[in-house]
Amino acid sequence: MGLVVSCRVVPWPRASTGFAFGHMSGTIKPILSAENLRVEYRPTSRKGGGPKVALNGLTLAVYPGEVFGFLGPNGAGKTTTMNVLLGFTPPTSGRATIFGSDVRDPSSRQRIGYLPELTYYYKFLTAFELLRFYAKIFGIPAAQREQRIEEAIQLVELGAAARRPIRTYSKGMQQRVGIAQALINNPDLLILDEPTSGLDPIGRMEVRRLIQRLKKEGKTVFFSSHELGEVETVCDRVAILFQGELKALGPIASLMSPGETSLEQAFLRIIGFTPNEESACPISPLSLAS
Repeated sequence: MGLVVSCRVVPWPRASTGFAFGHMSGTIKPILSAENLRVEYRPTSRKGGGPKVALNGLTLAVYPGEVFGFLGPNGAGKTTTMNVLLGFTPPTSGRATIFGSDVRDPSSRQRIGYLPELTYYYKFLTAFELLRFYAKIFGIPAAQREQRIEEAIQLVELGAAARRPIRTYSKGMQQRVGIAQALINNPDLLILDEPTSGLDPIGRMEVRRLIQRLKKEGKTVFFSSHELGEVETVCDRVAILFQGELKALGPIASLMSPGETSLEQAFLRIIGFTPNEESACPISPLSLAS
């Protein structure tokens, strides 16, 4: 496996993809930004050793109205980055802001919706009851609560199933409930960690359609995914992370080299993956991203 990798940050061209590009001239400020983020973890073993570097100098920005894909193999630092952005993990150095406020300021999270990769819901509740619970947590006034719940249910197309216990739901329906709870506070920014994880092709298609619909509603979506085909379909720009460092950033087409026809090919080249041709059991290219 070859690991000769360099960072490739491609300027975002002035193209029309359904949202403004005024940030190129500084007229639009980013919704989310990270500046030289570094995160170190102390070793848990008593044997000592130096700290583990989970992020090293990450700098990126996400602008209003775009769908931004955050990619990398397992252990690349994607979840660590999201934990920093959500205020769960303090950075060792550097700075991250959301809506211009430091991510450590609780006010920065009032306009965020979040879907974690692993969710657990009280499955004896209906989706409607679960969303009412989250609406109360966000302090949504009672006069607005029911309407907000109905809007979220309609957006994720749960329909009459919202009155059924969650234990009767398929994996895809449970994922839609998760996205509905991320939408209950009508956020301007959604942070989704592996929103298609564990879904069958129909479930992935439903989530893809939902992300496209959210974009039409004017939402900004920042999400990580191992489903590179899904990313290629819905994202305006992507960032590729490897071993805690940013390796590429830009529109998908601009990250591809001549002869490459898919994001998967570009991804494997950027992270420096070379298949072992002598292996008796060849490694699938997607195994790095699963």
